[in-house]
Amino acid sequence: MKIAIIEDEVLAADRLEEMILEIVPDSQIVARCGSVRESVSWLLNNTADLIFLDIQLSDGLSFSIFDRISISTPVIFTTAYDQYAIKAFELNSISYLLKPIRKSDLEDSVRKYQSMKSAFSIDFDRLLAGIRGEDPGYKKRFLIRVGEKLKKVETTDIAYFYALEKSVFCRTFKNKMMPVDYTLDALESLIDPALFFRINRKYIVNLEAIDNMLAWSRSRIKLELTPPVKDGDDTIVSIERAADFKKWMNS
Repeated sequence: MKIAIIEDEVLAADRLEEMILEIVPDSQIVARCGSVRESVSWLLNNTADLIFLDIQLSDGLSFSIFDRISISTPVIFTTAYDQYAIKAFELNSISYLLKPIRKSDLEDSVRKYQSMKSAFSIDFDRLLAGIRGEDPGYKKRFLIRVGEKLKKVETTDIAYFYALEKSVFCRTFKNKMMPVDYTLDALESLIDPALFFRINRKYIVNLEAIDNMLAWSRSRIKLELTPPVKDGDDTIVSIERAADFKKWMNS
């Protein structure tokens, strides 16, 4: 795995490189840049599989890099503070590390990257809009192919999205099932997190589709949805998402 580190503090970059090589011994640090200007110059002519990017660089915020060039490489942000930015990353499914970086947190972020890399896509326009307090422009509708026809489906008419075998489908409140040309990981960054929540690996649910919530084993929560789900066990909020789900419901 080729990794680029964009960090203006030499000691911090040294420590990060050391931890990365301990966690992923076969990785290669292909670049270390300390400024926006240097980073843009390198990224224009080179590529990496993963970028570790400090928010505050010697010549300004690293977000300006994305104003100058187009980047599709997965990014793990690092920051010592910037709580407003961290909130935006959470809403847009962006990984971040708080300084001083702990090895265990780095391991979790690398693991997340490895599990998501096949479908990793960052919409930096939406990310920056969220940070600036602008309307992030979540998808309002989907154009879905049904047989030989194209059908327009409003996002608010969708009760839930779900994965079935190797495909993703949506089910509307009118109980219509249709294929969607996005992975669940991609959908998480496209639809409004105030309206939709990913409860587990298989389901993203609309708040308005939740009929009942039942206490389940191991502190989990089972949802009863409208329209009903054939296999109700698939609508159990996973253990790792249960706390965030409760916050979402209580927001």
